[in-house]
Amino acid sequence: MKGIVFTEFLEMVEEEFGLEVVDSIIMKSKLSSEGVYTSVGTYDFFEMQQLIVNLSKETGIEVNDLIYAYGRYFFSVLLRHHPNIFSLYSDPISMLASIENHIHVEVRKIYPGAELPTFKIIKKDDNYLEMMYYSERSMFMFARALMEKTFEHYDSSYNIDLELIKEDGSQVKFSINRQPYAFNQ
Repeated sequence: MKGIVFTEFLEMVEEEFGLEVVDSIIMKSKLSSEGVYTSVGTYDFFEMQQLIVNLSKETGIEVNDLIYAYGRYFFSVLLRHHPNIFSLYSDPISMLASIENHIHVEVRKIYPGAELPTFKIIKKDDNYLEMMYYSERSMFMFARALMEKTFEHYDSSYNIDLELIKEDGSQVKFSINRQPYAFNQ
């Protein structure tokens, strides 16, 4: 997993919970990196799992809720570092439909070796997108948060349903509806 995911996670934890919590979750985790990350480095996903689980224990917040919160936070990182990607699309459905064949291709150019989830489009029209998420890391709530923030970025209302195809969250079906603005969430 690319270091930027770790560095930004620890930034979020510091902003939301304080430096003491950052230190605590690092100390409670068995990290071969010793909790020292660079944004361009590559680190074992097991370290991220430990940090999230220890943050959950420290705060009493469920793991999937923390992953979701981090996805919402990470969207601002994407906007800050890669604003040009968002200007390529005029609406959230088009952007989300391009994740696998365009956005992830570009991410791999910027971060060689990045291990990303796979998205397969099942059905798409102007106001509806159904796609499958595949990842052994089971960070589907991170993906959901990024999807929601994409709709918010384009000032578009939405409804996103997910169905766990595999109970461990490694395969999830997302059904995404763009709704009339009057029903904005």
